[in-house]
Amino acid sequence: MSKIGIAVCGNSGIDYLEHDKEIRKFRSHLIIKNKEFEDFVDVSADEFYAQLDENPNLAIHTAQTSTGKLIEMYDEMHDAGYDEIIAVSISSQLSGTYQNAILAAGMVDYKVHVFDALTVSYPEALMALHAKKMADEGKSVIEILEELEFIRDHHHILICVDTLKYLVKNGRLSNASGLIGSLLKIKPLLEVNALGKVVTLEKIRTTKKARIQMKKRFLEEVEGKKVIPFLLYTNNLDEVNEIKAEYEAAGLKDILVIPLTPVVGCHAGPGTMGVGYIERRN
Repeated sequence: MSKIGIAVCGNSGIDYLEHDKEIRKFRSHLIIKNKEFEDFVDVSADEFYAQLDENPNLAIHTAQTSTGKLIEMYDEMHDAGYDEIIAVSISSQLSGTYQNAILAAGMVDYKVHVFDALTVSYPEALMALHAKKMADEGKSVIEILEELEFIRDHHHILICVDTLKYLVKNGRLSNASGLIGSLLKIKPLLEVNALGKVVTLEKIRTTKKARIQMKKRFLEEVEGKKVIPFLLYTNNLDEVNEIKAEYEAAGLKDILVIPLTPVVGCHAGPGTMGVGYIERRN
């Protein structure tokens, strides 16, 4: 029986979750004022967003995990006794990380299965956690990939941003046409859709209305479903905790609150918040 190793990209936010599982991470990098920082290792979410609060015009951009770094990680896992590796990647529509993971997998002489999560943040982290649990239970690669496909196909994330300029500037908003001229005037409701793209659901004029609509849509979607709910924050933890209380008053329980990692936050921008759910199998 093959020993299966699990890896996941840092954009999943798994670094901010408590767990005891042996899961390798391959992380993107932030370039702040021309100095490179490894996400989470060199700069945490709180530290990054504090810098943005102090300087909203901070010169920042990102770099995905290199092919060389991925090969190095695969080799280390293989040397540690893993016959096969499953690497869970952020959506191929949001980053070149997936393509680099594929390229690296083609350069080694053992089996690496790169899974396109078609999402970001907590659903991606949960994929890795479930995959590791199943691997430890002796499940096959096929069984594990089927579970990852279920999570991929049974979750949804809604997002409110304070400004679209970061998503548009970095090319992460797929349907930006017609929005650029009014970037400072609208507070749209976005989603990560089934294709793994960030798209606009509604054009809304105020942040308050956008959050109201986000809550309305979310509660309508989860009604009658057994779900794992979660909230995402950037530099607005206090506001998100207030929203958590509203959702709990509406009947939701065990809502996880998790930060968007600095690399994801660099593209989403300060003031971004989101809510999402993953359906349970039973």
